[in-house]
Amino acid sequence: MIVLHHCPQTRSMRTLWLLNELEIEFQLRFHAFDRTLRDPEYLSLSPAGRVPALEIDGERMFETGAITQYLCERFSPDRLGRSVGSPDRMAWLVWLHFAETISQHTAALTQQHVALREDHMRSPIVMKLEAARVAKCYDALEARLSTPVENRDYLLTSGFSAVDISVGQAVYMSRWFVTLDNHPEVAKWYERITERQGFINALPQDDGIYTQDFYPPWPVE
Repeated sequence: MIVLHHCPQTRSMRTLWLLNELEIEFQLRFHAFDRTLRDPEYLSLSPAGRVPALEIDGERMFETGAITQYLCERFSPDRLGRSVGSPDRMAWLVWLHFAETISQHTAALTQQHVALREDHMRSPIVMKLEAARVAKCYDALEARLSTPVENRDYLLTSGFSAVDISVGQAVYMSRWFVTLDNHPEVAKWYERITERQGFINALPQDDGIYTQDFYPPWPVE
């Protein structure tokens, strides 16, 4: 049995989307994004008190990149994963872990805009720097998706894979802080992958951690 420990609008959405695409049985356990993640019982699953945590065959996993790689290698090595020896194996690994590059900047922005509730706690410099770093990540995606190869609909030449899920979920989060207006190829790719039922089923059913549609760099000039 597979059990995914999940908070809506966090990195665990990445694993939820992947499990939906794998079409395997799993149970979903919701957690509030609060101090309960620091409870000893949960820390036995994820020692840093973060989501996702995955229970599988009596073992426990944390870290989304590791979870994605393990699940793909076990259940879908050549459809959502790319096995050793595949021409796209190197690119699959690179873009899998690039998702975390985007996410670390988005996490900093979420802290500044959402977790720090008072203006005097926030740093306009940090907000602007991290938003600029997200835009640089978009630049990298735009360059990749603009590469003139046949059927460049996804990040890999060989088609849709778990890296579109991982990076796509990271972009889903980052769009609260940096729009895709200046990255047309990324916008088209994002629209394409988020039409998938696996993504739709991973969306939060209730309110998430964001209370407005967009958080501009603060203060607005």
